[in-house]
Amino acid sequence: MAENTSISNNSGIVEFNHHLVTDQETRMSGSGGSNSGGTSIGNPTASVGTVSVLLPSGGGTKRRSAVGSNSSHNGGSASNSASISADLASLFECPVCFDYVLPPILQCQSGHLVCSTCRPKLNCCPTCRGPLGNIRNLAMEKVASTVMFPCKYSSSGCPVSLLHSEKVEHEELCECRPYTCPCPGASCKWQGGLEQVMEHLMVAHKSITTLQGEDIVFLATDINLPGAVDWVMMQSCFGHHFMLVLEKQEKYEGHQQFFAIVQLIGSRKQCENFAYRLELNGHRRRLAWEATPRSIHEGVSTAILNSDCLVFDTSTAQLFADNGNLGINVTISTNV
Repeated sequence: MAENTSISNNSGIVEFNHHLVTDQETRMSGSGGSNSGGTSIGNPTASVGTVSVLLPSGGGTKRRSAVGSNSSHNGGSASNSASISADLASLFECPVCFDYVLPPILQCQSGHLVCSTCRPKLNCCPTCRGPLGNIRNLAMEKVASTVMFPCKYSSSGCPVSLLHSEKVEHEELCECRPYTCPCPGASCKWQGGLEQVMEHLMVAHKSITTLQGEDIVFLATDINLPGAVDWVMMQSCFGHHFMLVLEKQEKYEGHQQFFAIVQLIGSRKQCENFAYRLELNGHRRRLAWEATPRSIHEGVSTAILNSDCLVFDTSTAQLFADNGNLGINVTISTNV
């Protein structure tokens, strides 16, 4: 918690003849019943020593998955188990997009399945061209509850297979899912691997200043500008890159709040190796916040929603500002 005085830490019919249809009909025929908006990045005007001066600007395939085998450690039984699990999971492949058909499972009158994402886009069953209807396939739902499905990011290296009830939650946090651009605002739609993030920032967001060192001063200018504003800069130390964000939001008319946070251009696991400290200093006043940096996989919105960052209002900002400019001391340290 921030505290004053003391330091604290897809209309058309899609036609597909999928090889699994025959297998599914053989197995299951007749088994069924009756994704701060609009603001842009602050532009740097000068960098002197360890002080960064930022000027703000307002505004605002077809996939098939396979389950890996651990037979080298557990012998043939593990290999057979993985093969059986993969065979069962394949029964749930959507004949249109090849994603998995997960409960609640609906079928056409002949028992063919299609996933919930593709179904609204279709006028008839893509397999038999019969009406899709709203028939629940309770038998397949029961089977689905016992099948281990591979993570949707298996093609990106995730080795995890898990029950469908756990799949969505895992995939939201999976370290193998693509990273999005960590800059505040909704204008940049870039996605890519972790190793591509910094290259993207240097090419697409050249205005962001990068300072070297574990102890710097982040100087945000014109903090009195109306509306939502973001100030952003990068800090490089300990062989890693950190993104510093100061965001001003108008919670309701006449009441503005500032949120300051540090993100690591890295994974959640890597974040555990670091800590950061944000500090505002004024005449006989000090306001500080200490925490573990968040991965850019999470973004700043979650932290702001939970106030898990340095939070202060306009009146507090004025206590530490100098002619409308606010300096924040930023210190990065390691936990090892």
